[in-house]
Amino acid sequence: MTTGRPTEYSDDYVQQAEKLCRLGATDSEIADFFCVSTRTVYRWKLDHEDFCQALKAGKEEADARVERGLFQKATGFEYVEEQAFKVKLSATEERIEVVEVRRYAPTDTTAAIFWLKNRRPVQWRDKVETVHSGSIEVMTKEQRDAAVAAAALANS
Repeated sequence: MTTGRPTEYSDDYVQQAEKLCRLGATDSEIADFFCVSTRTVYRWKLDHEDFCQALKAGKEEADARVERGLFQKATGFEYVEEQAFKVKLSATEERIEVVEVRRYAPTDTTAAIFWLKNRRPVQWRDKVETVHSGSIEVMTKEQRDAAVAAAALANS
């Protein structure tokens, strides 16, 4: 026996939900859009495979767009920007001229580190596990670097 009034589901929700997800909407925001609870959206995902797939497809597209943006920020990129200039025509007359200007956004170190820590966690994580005779010792990157430097001095 279910409590409360049943929600009205419509096949039109599939396309609307996918568009919302492409724009970055969360399940909670989708629930607000359809004037239902988040639990209802979860139930719709279970009961309507096309609705569930539409949410996944829309979210994957939005995530891919963010991933491309993070990659560009990590590696630097060129873009075109419109800029307005005053052009003096005479001593008393001037006009505004809009010109396209090519700009370069330099690499962002934080974005690059974030990218590498997620894409290459073994090489870029901050904590390194070193195995010594069956036990595990956890060291920070700074501790590992100091140990490597000390070993290099001892061997020279």
